Amino acid sequence: MNANSIPLTPVKSSKLHAIGHDPASQTLAIQFFAKGAPGNVYHYANFTAQEYTAFASAESVGKHFIQHIQPHKEKHPYQNMGVPAAPVAAEPATPGVAA
Repeated sequence: MNANSIPLTPVKSSKLHAIGHDPASQTLAIQFFAKGAPGNVYHYANFTAQEYTAFASAESVGKHFIQHIQPHKEKHPYQNMGVPAAPVAAEPATPGVAA
């Protein structure tokens, strides 16, 4: 997989620019902000569709990430995929819909 392999949708967050999920491979994709601009995309393994729905529909995706994803590196190992070559989609993330 590369940074463009999972479509991303923008989210309202000061730390996260966009998120996406591939239910077939159970991979979560998160693009973080870097110095105020969209930065690297990270892929997190073993992330179920149910976990993605909870994440995408959280009142604060940033707080949800810090509380439920970031501390669990053993459950959700991650890989830095770099900056994607193509821009993210224009629509906001829709809970319950794999992006």
